[in-house]
Amino acid sequence: MKILITGIAGFAGHSIANELIREDNNITIFGIDNLSRKGSERNVERLKHLGASFFHADIRSSTDIEKLPQVDWIIDCAANPSVLAGIDNQTSSRQVMEHNLLGTINLLEYCKRYKTGLILLSTSRVYSALDLANLPVRKSNKCFEIEKSNISGLSNFGISEAFSTSPPLSLYGSSKLASEQLILEYSYSFDFPVWINRCGILAGAGQFGKADQGIFSYWVHSYKEKKPLKYIGFGGNGFQVRDALHPSDLIPLINKQISEPDLDVPKIVNLGGGIKNSLSLRELSFWCEERFGVNEVTSSTEKRPMDAPWIVMDSSVAQKAWNWKPKVRINEILEEIAEFAEKNPSWLKITS
Repeated sequence: MKILITGIAGFAGHSIANELIREDNNITIFGIDNLSRKGSERNVERLKHLGASFFHADIRSSTDIEKLPQVDWIIDCAANPSVLAGIDNQTSSRQVMEHNLLGTINLLEYCKRYKTGLILLSTSRVYSALDLANLPVRKSNKCFEIEKSNISGLSNFGISEAFSTSPPLSLYGSSKLASEQLILEYSYSFDFPVWINRCGILAGAGQFGKADQGIFSYWVHSYKEKKPLKYIGFGGNGFQVRDALHPSDLIPLINKQISEPDLDVPKIVNLGGGIKNSLSLRELSFWCEERFGVNEVTSSTEKRPMDAPWIVMDSSVAQKAWNWKPKVRINEILEEIAEFAEKNPSWLKITS
């Protein structure tokens, strides 16, 4: 089995490559990355040591894609994953579309040519940013909790695939939703297998976390280094809730999707840590304080674009279709990040 992983030097791509190689010596891994993310170059030597073949190339370039060897499956982990991408001063809106949408088109043309299967790591941010921002929540002791409502796709288990995908989503979310639609269209028109996995927040050791992407890793590293932190928006109390998913929990599902490409189950599924693997920022701070000691966290009531009080993924469809559920618990994920932070005190400087 030959597998190409895009964005292989990033956190998700590198983690998936590592797990796949560790579990199956009969898998040959090829990887492509443009190394635009600071710190990603550090993963290249590790990948080569694992036996993966690395191509320093860009999925935005059709010429680069055409030079890649023929493979059986592509796992697409390449993206500019920030909800602020294109509206902040770090990237242009064109860059976001080129990375996240044009890259998908180039990969689909490759899949069309070779009948290669495609697995997309999509995102919870394909759901409506406006509807997420206005979720009915109540304040609990240290976090927001969902109130009972009749909103389609929302329950105490989280946000399901039935939740609204109406704009605005963010440029990032819109580019991924458009990619999903194109993937399904190409699959139908040109007869190659595809799966779309809408992932919640991935978290673990070695992640290039930032305030707007990879919040669990960013918060733990920053807290450990006594860097300034701030609760922003929704009262400035840090009650916003997110769930965490360890990338190793993706592997059992990916293996099933590759081995059963024609299985008659939904092509799009949510994958997240769920309620049991969710924390508010305030609860995360308490965990960090017990682990590293006190660090000051300030507050601001200013609104952050595309923020939401509560995002937890309901993975019931994946559980029913694939018998999938996450195994790595939130405390294990945080401890893994903390241990990495202690062994790599300069990680924030390297990746920011």
